[in-house]
Amino acid sequence: MQRAARTIDPNSDAAIAASVTPRPIAEIAGSLGIADADLYRYGPFKGKVALALAQKAEADPRGKLILVTAINPTPAGEGKTTTTIGLGDALARAGKKTAIALREPSLGPVFGAKGGATGGGRAQVIPMDEINLHFTGDFHAITAAHNLLAAAIDNHVYWGNALDIDVRRVSWRRVVDLNDRALRKVTVGLGGPGNGFPREDGFDITVASEVMAIFCLARSLVDLEERLGRIVVAQTFARTPITAADLKVTGAMTALLRDAFQPNLVQTLEGTPVLIHGGPFANIAHGCNSVIATRAALGLADYVVTEAGFGADLGAEKFLDIKCRQANLRPSAVVVVATVRALKMHGGVAQKDLGMENIAAVSAGAANLRRHLENMATFGLPAVVAINRFTSDTPAEIAAVEEACRAVGARVHLCSHWAQGGAGAAELAETVIELAGQPSGYRPLYADELSLAEKIETVARRIYRAGSVVFDPAALARLAEFEARGYGGLPVCMAKTPYSFTADPTLRGAPEGFILPVREVRLSAGAGFVVALCGDVMTMPGLPRTPAAENIHVDEAGAIWGLF
Repeated sequence: MQRAARTIDPNSDAAIAASVTPRPIAEIAGSLGIADADLYRYGPFKGKVALALAQKAEADPRGKLILVTAINPTPAGEGKTTTTIGLGDALARAGKKTAIALREPSLGPVFGAKGGATGGGRAQVIPMDEINLHFTGDFHAITAAHNLLAAAIDNHVYWGNALDIDVRRVSWRRVVDLNDRALRKVTVGLGGPGNGFPREDGFDITVASEVMAIFCLARSLVDLEERLGRIVVAQTFARTPITAADLKVTGAMTALLRDAFQPNLVQTLEGTPVLIHGGPFANIAHGCNSVIATRAALGLADYVVTEAGFGADLGAEKFLDIKCRQANLRPSAVVVVATVRALKMHGGVAQKDLGMENIAAVSAGAANLRRHLENMATFGLPAVVAINRFTSDTPAEIAAVEEACRAVGARVHLCSHWAQGGAGAAELAETVIELAGQPSGYRPLYADELSLAEKIETVARRIYRAGSVVFDPAALARLAEFEARGYGGLPVCMAKTPYSFTADPTLRGAPEGFILPVREVRLSAGAGFVVALCGDVMTMPGLPRTPAAENIHVDEAGAIWGLF
């Protein structure tokens, strides 16, 4: 049977990426002063930085750290990763020794609703297809390490249960790096005594795994294994916690993660070095790339541009309250990305009507942008707005965004990096250099000494503008239990919809005074935070009606198309 011919759009992101011949990865490494002996190649255009070199670099993080975040996402698109890449290229064009630090894409969104996650247009990271699929195998290693621990729990119970594990209170679920709603709740151990004890279980997506969070926050292999050992996986019949260390598999888990723990090195279309490493989701995890990669980049470059997932209410808040707190990072400036199209949706315009000029909707939707700018000021950080330009934007609509920014004293730049690469973000780069020249005023949102419930309420009230927080009684009891066990000093990781400041994804704009429901809390003792699940947020996403996987194919030459 002959396959139908497929038409390739020459202006697609994939076609643009394929039109550029990457520089050998050794040249990219050399631009950061990485010797050939410290580069482990994965083919000609991607590699890993030797851990010893990465740790030497991260011990002296002298560079300026720039965080790129965004308004709450909409189906209209914001372009946070694209802007991160465009700004990095613009800084390099300005003569600054620059590195970009990004998360690795998860296969869940690649095959689901979002598609690939390596930028777009002339602001991309390459090799795009390899990065978006198996890359260097890091996520597979994390999945294997997580599931090894899950298997060890059931195996321990099967062989006599010397630890007295109560199988009704096993909290360690399994993971897979795909969207699969049918795996959210499953029963394992069926088929008779030879297959263990039947019990309820479930799957999360790999990027929601505590192993992923630990991987991205650890500073060394020793730190990695110690954090893995602190994972609480179950309780005994006497309600005492069982940890991964009790099951004696943390050494094996670390062995699976050893090679993956070395940061990955690739490049932009313009040859700017990019360290892509780790990738926890920002709506259900802490949403930042690895500490080891970020700090190593700061030791190798003068300017490091990084991103935090989804809108600033999730990604930036967790970056600033979790990652910076644990890793002793002090960002110099923040870029908040917005598009006219997305602001119109926040102003009440339906997606089908975005092509029509609507200045009033832009002005109304700009309330969402202003809220994020106010929140960044709460952390003591200067912020600049990057308008990611679309060809459908009218001069009057752009002027409305600029006026909304000026009204709150925020600087704003119209950027065309999608079409022009780094040249399209030159003015943005100039402002970033200026802002980064001032001493960092960064401060976390809350003190360690607050109770866990108070930390959750602080984020809800000061960042989301909730009027009140309603805790499920079981969640409050769990918080008290965590504090009694000595975990009260940990930061909190809010898990909620990324599409709204509220727990309701349909409420766009800048609502306030609402009730934020906290239905469940989970302890991530190894990662060093407590997760608060709000509303209906899921830790295992599902595929949309028409998943992106339906558009992906391989041509006769072996080239992969349809990732964008």
